[in-house]
Amino acid sequence: MIDIGLTKLAVIGVVALVVIGPEKLPTVARMAGSLFGRAQRYINEVKSEVSREIELEELRKMQKDVHEAASGFEQSVSQSISDTKDSLHAAWDDKLIDTPSITGNVEQLTRKAKNFRKKKLAKNSAIPGWYRSQQGKRVRVTSGAARVAKYRPAGRSKSGSSFYA
Repeated sequence: MIDIGLTKLAVIGVVALVVIGPEKLPTVARMAGSLFGRAQRYINEVKSEVSREIELEELRKMQKDVHEAASGFEQSVSQSISDTKDSLHAAWDDKLIDTPSITGNVEQLTRKAKNFRKKKLAKNSAIPGWYRSQQGKRVRVTSGAARVAKYRPAGRSKSGSSFYA
């Protein structure tokens, strides 16, 4: 910017006082100050607008780069999927996989898995071992009161007897 020192300002002030006169000098100084302020605001506004445009252009460029990278990644993934698909179809067409042995193996594996599950359930179930050993012998479970009544000693009569009597 323009380099104006204190002596230059004093010279300008004296010349303005002589040329303009002491009556109009304050109004001219106010008008010059307001014009100078408007010019500074306009320059700052232009600077900020230019910097926003530069940032926007950088963002557009960055978006373009990201979009190109994403499309490249998408193409590489689709290429690898198609290669894998082609190799699987080629293996299937060459009869590298024997289908009858696979179905036999699958049936055998499902049978083994079912037996394993049965054994595991038998080991880890909530049924106690003593009850499992008697399975099939009992049809119904009797309550505690019914068992006491069933196995009560024969010396006492069932009707009218009291515990304390």
